[in-house]
Amino acid sequence: MPSPAPVPQALACAGAHLWMGSWETQRIYGIDRAHFTVFEERPVPGKPVSLVAIGEELRGVVSEGGEDDHRFIRRFIPGHGFKEHDKLACPDDTGSFLAYDGESLWLSQRFNKRILLLDANANIRREITAGGQILGITFVDGALYASLWYGKEGGPKLGRVNGESVDVIASLPFAAISLAHDGQRFWCNDPKTTSIIAFTL
Repeated sequence: MPSPAPVPQALACAGAHLWMGSWETQRIYGIDRAHFTVFEERPVPGKPVSLVAIGEELRGVVSEGGEDDHRFIRRFIPGHGFKEHDKLACPDDTGSFLAYDGESLWLSQRFNKRILLLDANANIRREITAGGQILGITFVDGALYASLWYGKEGGPKLGRVNGESVDVIASLPFAAISLAHDGQRFWCNDPKTTSIIAFTL
């Protein structure tokens, strides 16, 4: 489906809704999945890197400080927007994509090629290494999946966490930015075509 804004980056699935963050407009868009229409639009205090649904709220990684690119995990409340002072610094001041397992947040670090289990204060409790850059993570039926990039030669892949590493389970036809799941299908962004895409295994 066509993205409602250019350079779709962050993406979360929450019930009948998608939430997309545009890297270019620095805004969050609430999208009705049934009709693919925008029902809410909010500014972001920086560039939206990722989003994940936690109950009726969302958490997002936001890049702040312009070229300094400081990474924070922020709280977003639909109907209200981002809470100004409610944020946690990402470990090592770097973080990309978020996933939620029903109890805890998981944070990927794209260029460090690792996925981190965080406590309530964003301290690291567990580390999982991946063979490629991590472009998105999500939980499906208790398993953690990752969108991976192995460079021009290896290309884009879909992986599933196995212990402390990530096993490649499928090739993808494009680099899938962000990763979400609605209970039946995966969702991701393709910024090159300004599209939001759903797919199944």
